[in-house]
Amino acid sequence: MITTDQLNDLLERKLALRRYLDIDSRRIELEEEELRTADPAFWEDRSRAEVQMRRVGELRRWIGYYDEVERLVDEVSLALEYYREEITTEEEVDAACAAAVALLEEVELKNMLRSEEDSLGAVLKINAGAGGTESQDWASMLARMYSRWCDRQGYKTTITNWQDGDEAGIKTMTMQVEGDQAYGFLKSETGVHRLVRISPYNAQGKRMTSFASVFVVPLVDDSIEVEVNPALMSWDTFRSSGAGGQNVNKVETGVRLRYRYTDPETGVEEELIIENTETRSQTDNRENALRLLRSQLYDKELERRRRAQAEVEAGKKKIEWGAQIRSYVFDDRRVKDHRTGYQTSNVTAVMDGEIDGFIKAYLMEYGAAPKED
Repeated sequence: MITTDQLNDLLERKLALRRYLDIDSRRIELEEEELRTADPAFWEDRSRAEVQMRRVGELRRWIGYYDEVERLVDEVSLALEYYREEITTEEEVDAACAAAVALLEEVELKNMLRSEEDSLGAVLKINAGAGGTESQDWASMLARMYSRWCDRQGYKTTITNWQDGDEAGIKTMTMQVEGDQAYGFLKSETGVHRLVRISPYNAQGKRMTSFASVFVVPLVDDSIEVEVNPALMSWDTFRSSGAGGQNVNKVETGVRLRYRYTDPETGVEEELIIENTETRSQTDNRENALRLLRSQLYDKELERRRRAQAEVEAGKKKIEWGAQIRSYVFDDRRVKDHRTGYQTSNVTAVMDGEIDGFIKAYLMEYGAAPKED
């Protein structure tokens, strides 16, 4: 049964959330932005209008989050009064409290995704590590895990590249994830994922260790300006493999975009390679490959910003994006994140897409970049 102190804590968290989200200012801004959309000439510049409408949608969303939190917290307060008057039951009070706390925690977590790129969609790429069939099978298991997680979030996913393994699993997979704050949540997954299990592909039934890497970058849209130099690009075409029908395999619809990138600060050169086999149209695949290139270039710009800030709080570990981040030990029924220490014994649920605990632990420990003035 909720106590008066617990109710007061809820009320304080609600007020704190109002301050964090700057709800009063956002209500005023929303009115101003909606007035602009009423201008008869608003849609003459469609690109600018779409950016404006996204801003309106963002303001409405945050205000809606707070209004719902306020409603649920007020219901808890009212339910407690009714309980004292013997109008409602203890179970109903506890249920109201649980609903309010759950939403508060969800919105508090969303509020940590304040960086410019956090609100964008994501491009998630999985590569099997060394180890042949076992690693390729592990890569396909991760692909399924993330697909299930995206389904739970209501995100739209599109497979833009898929290369089957030699005997089972996949060698590589690239998936676009479209939805609010998809990158903000999935950025925690970048790194090397380690599997330990008794391999079904080992005749002796030995315990084996496999690795797969996950790389997540923001999915840029028309509101993000990224400069791409055509002189630094070259194209190859190839026949697609995997699902897609016989036509895909007979015609060179797959495209491979190579881009010569030079880091403006270090002068280090590297070749960015984008492969796209999403559709049966080579033209469409080229367009999407260019979009994915823009996403990678944008991510490199963000890396430079992170290096420039270089502000890591005392006592917190440095985030090494390429390091081993998580171990999945099937025999011991344990999945552990090495950055946060968060772990669970419910391996089956994790592989079925229940990774919110890992994402939340990461965001709570490392937080988000502070808002710019």
